[in-house]
Amino acid sequence: EVQLVESRGGLVQAGGSLRLSCAASGFTFDDYAIGWFRQAPGKEREGVSCISSSDGSTYYADSVKGRFTISSDNAKNMVYLQMNSLKPEDTAVYYCAALAGYGSSLQSYDYDYWGQGTQVTVSS
Repeated sequence: EVQLVESRGGLVQAGGSLRLSCAASGFTFDDYAIGWFRQAPGKEREGVSCISSSDGSTYYADSVKGRFTISSDNAKNMVYLQMNSLKPEDTAVYYCAALAGYGSSLQSYDYDYWGQGTQVTVSS
């Protein structure tokens, strides 16, 4: 059974930091790209970052570039999203997702498997 399980998010003040983790199981981790997405109330799901399984290339949405860092530990089937300099507009439910193959994408429709999501709230 494919599972993607995000760590608990939380409440953080603006300017603070938070690290999310995504534990993957039930598929060959090295054969998938992993992405992070977020969805704020009343808004569409937005691609935040992704990491390619083929060469570890990373991609970021412009809105988080320079503040968020994605990384992976393939030995543990884990992907992390380090979020620094958080802003109230980063408040959303964050999801990790898996994309089969060696590509990469920040488009949600490209992804095959999804976690259940975790709430991140940034207070001003």
